[in-house]
Amino acid sequence: MTHCDLATLGRNARSYAAASGIFALLLQVLPPAARAQEPASALPEPGASGGALVAEQACYDVERYELALRVDPAQKQIRGRLVLRATLVEPARWIALDLDHPLAVEAVAEVGDGGADGQALAHERDGGRFRVDLGAEREAGSKLALAVRYGGSPRVSPNPPWKGGFTWAQTPSGEPWIATSCQGEGADLWWPCKDHPSDKPQGMTLAITLPNGLLCASNGVLRSDAPAEEGWHTQTWSLELPFSNYGIALNIAPYEVLETTYESVAGEKMPVYFWCLPESRAKAEKILPEFVGHLRFYEELLGPYPFRAAKYGIAETPHLGMEHQTIIAYGNQFRRSPLKYDWLHHHELAHEWWGNLVTCRDWKDMWIHEGFGTYMQALYLEKTLGAEAYRQQMRSQSRHGNRRPIAPRVSRDSKQIYFGDDGGPSDNDIYYKGSWVLHTLRYLIGDEAFFRSLREFCYPEEAGRRATDGSCVRLVDTEDYIALVERLAERELDWFFEVYLRQPKLPELVVEREGQRVKLRWKVPGQLPFPMPLPVRIGEEIRRVEIGAEGASLELPSGAELELDPDAWVLRAR
Repeated sequence: MTHCDLATLGRNARSYAAASGIFALLLQVLPPAARAQEPASALPEPGASGGALVAEQACYDVERYELALRVDPAQKQIRGRLVLRATLVEPARWIALDLDHPLAVEAVAEVGDGGADGQALAHERDGGRFRVDLGAEREAGSKLALAVRYGGSPRVSPNPPWKGGFTWAQTPSGEPWIATSCQGEGADLWWPCKDHPSDKPQGMTLAITLPNGLLCASNGVLRSDAPAEEGWHTQTWSLELPFSNYGIALNIAPYEVLETTYESVAGEKMPVYFWCLPESRAKAEKILPEFVGHLRFYEELLGPYPFRAAKYGIAETPHLGMEHQTIIAYGNQFRRSPLKYDWLHHHELAHEWWGNLVTCRDWKDMWIHEGFGTYMQALYLEKTLGAEAYRQQMRSQSRHGNRRPIAPRVSRDSKQIYFGDDGGPSDNDIYYKGSWVLHTLRYLIGDEAFFRSLREFCYPEEAGRRATDGSCVRLVDTEDYIALVERLAERELDWFFEVYLRQPKLPELVVEREGQRVKLRWKVPGQLPFPMPLPVRIGEEIRRVEIGAEGASLELPSGAELELDPDAWVLRAR
């Protein structure tokens, strides 16, 4: 574990950020919201993130967003101006943006000279989406710069972070403690955007105006902290990295800020910040070295932290946690698991690689985020506590629903991949079953090829490892990982992934015994081929038994005991 010396930055970010007037135009007083928020009981359910793109969104590619947002804790309201900068990839007259029902679109305009609102544009609302009329068809390659003014009372999360929205909480001393979470429903819960994982903007600016005495911990680098109207100030954050919309976050509280300097395996030094409540300071100081140790573990296993040009940040939140890019939400209350580590932080940090660096281009491949991220905890315990702790962790992940494929071939939105087409309870299979698929794959192809597959999936080329600005971020799908594994293992493995990822049911091991002869064969749904070897213990010896299409036959020595898969490597029905 890396030792670090803590330096307090203080409760006011003005002590470490120079004031800047770059976004003064964005911070002008905005008009009142066009309508009040509907009662919570009357609100339609928020739409899911992702799924099939409508034509009005497929026609453009987002380059960046610029958000100026006033957050009023007393009224529990927000009011903002969002600038979209994009390029048309197809001729279009209309484009569409997503924005949740309770937030009113007040005006849409072209961005004029100097960044002010220019020519007004007509728009029409359709539930959780609105369409903008560009006035005439524009050709492919045309640049767009549109300003959307909006506001209202954003949806309150009924169960954060699993149900998205704003969390308006209070610190133990009664001060505002605010957080956003929106992975499942999308960032359109609080700002207008093209809500789809396939379109990663290249950067975003967030100018957040909030009452004095509160700080906002957000994505990227804090560029300025400047006075606004009396009693308010504006903190401007700049994320100059490719990102997923749901990874953008606000964390607001009377934070104290701890800082340490971390030296990456790539050689650069970067800041690590922990925004903690004043009441939590002592606990935060105590646990921060462990968090830095988690960072070292991931760098040594997978490659450098991808966003070294910005920071690694942790913000204490009133909900459990979320993998917001460069600013992890942490609400585990400094508790350690029975295996004596903070699993929540370790898991959310995994997503800086599995999710923020390597991003699925469609929610159907979300197991790449969650399955890979979950398996990292087992690998950490193996490294720090040994093989038995690793096996114990895998046993704790043995609850699988097996009701739907964890990597279907057809497009899925966020609700479908988490809850299925029937909207039933989540079975967590993209987490636990996904982790077990990797565990079994490791046994099949061996440690050398397996761990190399993790490193190369993160960083296919050395140039990516050297990049500090997130330019190495990639959109991937399951087929990309299959192709990589087959290349490294030097064999065809479609049969493995077909059984474990593309259909839901687990293979069943059929055992027939006559005297000292034991026959083993796989019973697989749809009679799919499945030549999966199995470790068996005969007496004191563990051997690898190949089970082909005709099965396998073992002749046991007289008196020898047989144990199938003694260390539970192979995922199967039990």
